[in-house]
Amino acid sequence: MKLPLTLPVITALVVSSLVTGCAGHHAAEHAPYTPGLGEIMSMTSTRHAKLWFAGQGQNWALAEYELEELREGFEDAAKYHPTHKEITQPIPKLIATTMDHSMDEVEKAIKAKNILLFTQHFDAVTAGCNACHQASAFGFNIVTRPTSNAFSNQVFSTAP
Repeated sequence: MKLPLTLPVITALVVSSLVTGCAGHHAAEHAPYTPGLGEIMSMTSTRHAKLWFAGQGQNWALAEYELEELREGFEDAAKYHPTHKEITQPIPKLIATTMDHSMDEVEKAIKAKNILLFTQHFDAVTAGCNACHQASAFGFNIVTRPTSNAFSNQVFSTAP
């Protein structure tokens, strides 16, 4: 069946052709998104702060969640940025040597629901962040315990 070439038919053919062509062109031009190391580290900073507040609020379920999110961020950094700029050591190795032990100890403190151990090992995690920054020429980026809660839209204690 042959369609008469009326204005609506021609318009439909042109639009269909443009949409199909643009869709193929669009897919070929855009690779999957990969977060930059700075973006990953910004989220890491957020998770670090939230971990602190959850622990101080003794909201152990939230602290466990934030620690897992922190670990996932480090996994993403290692996966997407195994090397970076002038950093001489592979990032996965830096993370393993500076962060893994202290995060394991925080996890134990969370499972034990022990605020004193949590605080001690949280400080070790913070020191690990700074050790990694020193080893990677980012020593100007100094991490500390949070001093005020920027997350006023979230409850960190177990009793709101």
